[in-house]
Amino acid sequence: MTIKIKAPTLPESVPDGTIATWYKNIGDNVRRDELLVDIETDKVVIEVVSPKDGVLKEIIKNAGDTIVSNEAIGALAERSNDLISGKAKVSLEIKDSANNKEPIVSPAAKKLIEESNLNSEVIEGSGKNGRITKEDVVSHLSAEAPTPSRSPMAGISSGLPISSEGRIEERVPMSRLRATVAKRLLHASQSTAMLTTFNEVNMQPIIDIRTKYKEEFEKSHEGVRLGFMSFFVRASIEALKRYPAVNASLDGNEFVYHGYQDIGVAIGGPRGLVVPVLRNADNMGLAQIEKEISSFGKKAQDGKLSIEEMKGGTFTISNGGVFGSLLSTPILNPPQTAVLGMHKIQERPMAVEGEVKILPIMYLALSYDHQMIDGKEAVQFLVTIKELLEDPTRLLLEI
Repeated sequence: MTIKIKAPTLPESVPDGTIATWYKNIGDNVRRDELLVDIETDKVVIEVVSPKDGVLKEIIKNAGDTIVSNEAIGALAERSNDLISGKAKVSLEIKDSANNKEPIVSPAAKKLIEESNLNSEVIEGSGKNGRITKEDVVSHLSAEAPTPSRSPMAGISSGLPISSEGRIEERVPMSRLRATVAKRLLHASQSTAMLTTFNEVNMQPIIDIRTKYKEEFEKSHEGVRLGFMSFFVRASIEALKRYPAVNASLDGNEFVYHGYQDIGVAIGGPRGLVVPVLRNADNMGLAQIEKEISSFGKKAQDGKLSIEEMKGGTFTISNGGVFGSLLSTPILNPPQTAVLGMHKIQERPMAVEGEVKILPIMYLALSYDHQMIDGKEAVQFLVTIKELLEDPTRLLLEI
């Protein structure tokens, strides 16, 4: 019995997707719920798993092909003695027999074999039951190493891509996610009157709170760590309440003022920049904010963020400081009208009440759309965040 493997139902905001990677080849045995293929959309990567135990019979859509909702991308021959007979059954038995004869390869050896483009069947294993170890692969590579040559190309592996000029180059297609991010950022720079205002904040009060309560906070909230991001989210929420234009969005010729604060948090993942959203962040405490952001970070690294988690958002915070950025101008995330940029905390000499003191200072940047927000509002918004962070008691008193 042949079962069609179909693409999932895509959300309305995602018209199509692209086949990213097939993890199985035609003829491979697969188990129910085993990962078959990744489909990359403009926002997320969707995993398609096997609906049944069986054998991958056909690949209809190859890597790089565009697909739409519920489109057939492959076919599976169901693995069942009652349903498989004749030539199909013989084919499965031959396939199983071939699989049983495949050499056992250790994980380290397998990685080295793939990197070196080798065939495991030609490598003699010295481990238990003929297991191929990393040392076996290294020995095999040493035995096949070419004799030294004075050629300028000597020592370069044949597996590396070489340009016409004899230099190492590699061309990699841009992922849909990265292409979409690039398109949106370019659109933001061309369609908005974007300006950036800067300020600096003394982080010593926040650092003192973290130092004093860090361990107690982690114990009380089941391993959730107290970071800086939750303070910035809370300070941003209070500032957004006072300056609603910064929390608004632009829809054609209309300004849309939001009576809630959905805070987007920019996160760099392996496939590109993603902005998951803390919904109704005004109702969250520091612990819940930290927990959600930590969860977003792990999902971004694993490519597990859902489209629902990245929809919407009324204001965005980007933390380039975790990578060492000292100062930058963040780009707007349309249709939002403002984005806050955090940066590296660095000790600097500051004049305090006529004395020079060494303090941990962070530069803040607020990029905003001048079509929606006046310079006065932008500056006052950023000053409000500065005041709330330098005197965190204001966050509790909402003053």
